[in-house]
Amino acid sequence: MNSSEPDIILKPTAVFAFIKTLPLLVLSIALLYVANRLWADLIGLSIISIAFALYRYTTIRRITYLVTAQYIRISRGIFFKRIDTVELFRVKDYTIEEPFMLQVFKLMDVQLRTTDPENPILWLRGIPQSGIIDIIRDRVLETRRHNQFYEIN
Repeated sequence: MNSSEPDIILKPTAVFAFIKTLPLLVLSIALLYVANRLWADLIGLSIISIAFALYRYTTIRRITYLVTAQYIRISRGIFFKRIDTVELFRVKDYTIEEPFMLQVFKLMDVQLRTTDPENPILWLRGIPQSGIIDIIRDRVLETRRHNQFYEIN
């Protein structure tokens, strides 16, 4: 196996995190407006929804995807950390999804189907458009070749 292949670290972009928290921010602004105009007690709900939006934004931004020559590791969480690791020889299929909103910001979601019972589907969400699928595919084939692992359907 070629050990000179550099590890690739990917993270969801700030734009992606903002898009995912936008509905909560809009709700917060609407609650602030209503609290200002009609019912001042709604300001508490607005503050809670702003806090939740900030938590969600931070949670999305803290996700890290590490692609090495042998495995893919996904780390997520702020207070409760979770790290999932899947060996590359277990990856079966690759899908790139680019909804319109992601296309506008040159982002993509990558779905990896695996034979791992704990993680049958891995998502790499909100990453910049790149040739990561080709790199993962090459590394999967090299890992299978190195480990003499052959898939039978």
